[in-house]
Amino acid sequence: MANFGAQFSARPAWFRLITLAALGAAAGLGQAPFDLWQVTILALAVLFALYPAAQSSRQSAFHVWAFGFGYFAFSLRWIVEPFLVDIARHGWMAPFALFLMAAGAAVFWALAAWIASRLSPRSTIMFGLMLVAAEVLRALILTGFPWALLGHVWVTTGIAQVAAFGGPHLLTLLAVLSGLAVAALIGRDRISGLVVLGLLLALSFVMRPGLATQPTDDLPVVRLVQPNAPQNQKWDPEFTDVFLRRLTTYSAQGIVPDLVVWPETAVPYLLNHIVDDLGFLADSARGAPLVFGIQRRDAEAQAYNSLVVVGPGGTVQSTYDKRHLVPFGEYIPGARLLGQMGATGLARNLGVGFTPGATPGPVQLPGIGAAVPLICYEGIFAEEITYGNTRPRLLLLITNDAWFGKAAGPHQHLAQARLRAIEQGLPMVRVANTGISAMIDPKGRITAALPLGVEGAIDAPLPAALAATPYSRWGDLPVILVVVLFIFAAYFRAGRDSD
Repeated sequence: MANFGAQFSARPAWFRLITLAALGAAAGLGQAPFDLWQVTILALAVLFALYPAAQSSRQSAFHVWAFGFGYFAFSLRWIVEPFLVDIARHGWMAPFALFLMAAGAAVFWALAAWIASRLSPRSTIMFGLMLVAAEVLRALILTGFPWALLGHVWVTTGIAQVAAFGGPHLLTLLAVLSGLAVAALIGRDRISGLVVLGLLLALSFVMRPGLATQPTDDLPVVRLVQPNAPQNQKWDPEFTDVFLRRLTTYSAQGIVPDLVVWPETAVPYLLNHIVDDLGFLADSARGAPLVFGIQRRDAEAQAYNSLVVVGPGGTVQSTYDKRHLVPFGEYIPGARLLGQMGATGLARNLGVGFTPGATPGPVQLPGIGAAVPLICYEGIFAEEITYGNTRPRLLLLITNDAWFGKAAGPHQHLAQARLRAIEQGLPMVRVANTGISAMIDPKGRITAALPLGVEGAIDAPLPAALAATPYSRWGDLPVILVVVLFIFAAYFRAGRDSD
């Protein structure tokens, strides 16, 4: 294998770029909807096996960047979908958006390889640990983008349950350890590789959640309503009432549930303008609390992407404003600062978009309890789910995944929602405009769902919450400390070996 690595490093740069990018794309098959985690682990193993043969820190970084570019270009391919909603105006930007997103994310991995090779040349363990650190950094820096983390490949396996102890970064650490173990089997340290793989295999069997338990009659029933409004029609005046009629019609049918939930921006009007009409919407829930997404403005004309809880008669009982906004999608970074600095004309041209909310929740659902509110993008940030001293009854996520099309994006977004439920030990009610709407139990199992691209409603019992998980108490800090300690241990060990 060492000879193979040396031969590979001696090949032309274009050959190495294409080969490693293809290998990285193969690693992306572990992400939803394919969920081929085995392919991801094998691709990582090949990368780890090739890593020591790099002839310099610069070449190490180049190799890993190419691998990362392929991985992110394949995993984040859904990023082109928003630009295809109005293809005549924005379609030309789609390939540039994908290239820049993949290239930028891959820089984190390349930096990990460069630092690892400077600290401990040719040490695959040091590189693996730095790769985990890079994923943590990617999840946090510049508002963070923890999409397609390596640890997400475990969502459909028993290992996903480990997230209750250490969150997504512990899953990433286990993915990297798996790749290192397979690389050890390919190389000379077969015993270590077998031991690590054996432990991980045992862990996956021990942690398997099994089948979901049968619901009991005392559980509240939640109605998830999915209007299926395509993004190119959602704000069209000719269709807004059509989709609103779907929501009220499906809400008013059948048994009276304990809670009715509509998706993000389900109501296509400003909350300020329809206060007197909320009774009509509430009537469709027939006395049950109604949750829906809507936009609103405050007294200073600042805009918010909001979730509201409406009770009988149309009374607004709770309001939550989205706190973690999408850069360049819901606001332009720096536009407000430009205005404060006097560049009001430029700030006005850029637009300031939505204003982040000031309070984290939870919101109260009459007859059910406290819910942690999440709006779309907020569901990917495990470390930002907070709720104070009182443990809530559920996680409540409303979203509009129509922006993501019908391919990988909605499936990957759903997979991350499943992890949030596992991490917190709480059931999640997830309602999406075009799907996938789902009831998720505290083990991440989907107990009821509406597929992509259909309109309708589904009644699902709300699973019972579990006891508070270690992750809900301590967050990412323990795993980050473990990774840092391992990095120091690997560095000092490398120093002793070189003496």
